[in-house]
Amino acid sequence: MAPRHIQHGSQRRHTRIRNAIIVILVVALLAVGLTATGLWWKANNHFPMSSASATTQAPAVIRRSKAPKVSSSPSSNPAADTPETKAAKAVNAMPLNAQVGQLVMAPLFAGSDPSSLHDFVASQHVGSVLIIGNWNTGTAGVKQVTDALQSYTPQGNKLIVATDQEGGQVQHVRGPGFDAMPSGVEQGQLSPDQLTSSASQWGRQLKSAGINVDLAPVTDTVQTNRAGNAPIGALDRDFGLDAPGNAQHAVAFINGMRQAGVEATIKHYPGLGAVSGNTDFTANGILDTTTTLDGNEIGAFTTALQANPGMVMMSLATYQAIDPANPAAFSSALIDGHLRAQSGYKGVVTSDSLSATAVSGIAPNQLGVRFVEAGGDLACIGANQYVQPILDGLNQRAANDPAFAQKVKQSATRVMTLKYRMGLAQ
Repeated sequence: MAPRHIQHGSQRRHTRIRNAIIVILVVALLAVGLTATGLWWKANNHFPMSSASATTQAPAVIRRSKAPKVSSSPSSNPAADTPETKAAKAVNAMPLNAQVGQLVMAPLFAGSDPSSLHDFVASQHVGSVLIIGNWNTGTAGVKQVTDALQSYTPQGNKLIVATDQEGGQVQHVRGPGFDAMPSGVEQGQLSPDQLTSSASQWGRQLKSAGINVDLAPVTDTVQTNRAGNAPIGALDRDFGLDAPGNAQHAVAFINGMRQAGVEATIKHYPGLGAVSGNTDFTANGILDTTTTLDGNEIGAFTTALQANPGMVMMSLATYQAIDPANPAAFSSALIDGHLRAQSGYKGVVTSDSLSATAVSGIAPNQLGVRFVEAGGDLACIGANQYVQPILDGLNQRAANDPAFAQKVKQSATRVMTLKYRMGLAQ
């Protein structure tokens, strides 16, 4: 037996040799593995392969890079870009009193300083203004006023600025830059193409003055002796034709205005051609006993609706065969029922002036409420002292009646939809 120190030295040598062999084997195995991996990568990345093989064998990161990129931007969804969708989003973001403000058209009379409406527009959110009276300052003078009015608005929500520019005796803006428009009856003697061309020219004049909605054309069909029909026939405001001819000319007028970037308003739905009294000035002689939902007079409006006018103005007369209990502007049977549900009109329904004598028996703070309850959208007001009571009545009712507040929201959405279509809202 060898000495112990010799035995211990021999064991240490054997251990070193065994460890060295293990290291060599590990290195060899690693080398083989790396070679195999390199061959696999080369085969899968530098040689052709079938599409099926590429799908199943390519690394996941490569497959993801080939997937179409989906944008989360609202503009990638066409539905998010429609005027209706934009309007709904804008109205949902408005406080209730701002929604109410969109339902009011306040008057500005000739000679009045636009600053008289500053509080209504800037603080009470009134969204529309009616240019009314005998403005003789021409396009430049009117433009100065409308620019001032627009400067009071919040960013991205401009005013609807409207006027009654029918022609003849009803032409509220005149002077340099505005043509002296022929009466409605004279316009009725033009061919539809000629009327479209003329309306386009008149519309360009309005547009240059900052007016974006014309409260015309008169689409009423006179059913009685013209001289005895105070609101329309006696003033030659209609086209002077039968119902189909009036409808055809109304469409021509609407199209001409739209070519100029101005929206039109057919009025006075469902027609003032069979009454004797003028609703602006009297509560007598304003019961229509002949107009029906399937008659020729309302048929003229139904045909004109095919041109999709920006607004329909409701009459303040009462129609015995349709809704004997309510003036047209307060009749859900006419607005929500016939005009919207049956005729399919989705645009803005405005009223004839709610400060008119025809509805003077109703408390001013209830005028807007009754109009919106019936399905109306935009309360047109022809007297300054009515603006605040109408705003107050709408706000009070909406704050205390969730169902009415929902109607306010629907109406505000229709008004804002028109604004988006016209480029007044962003």
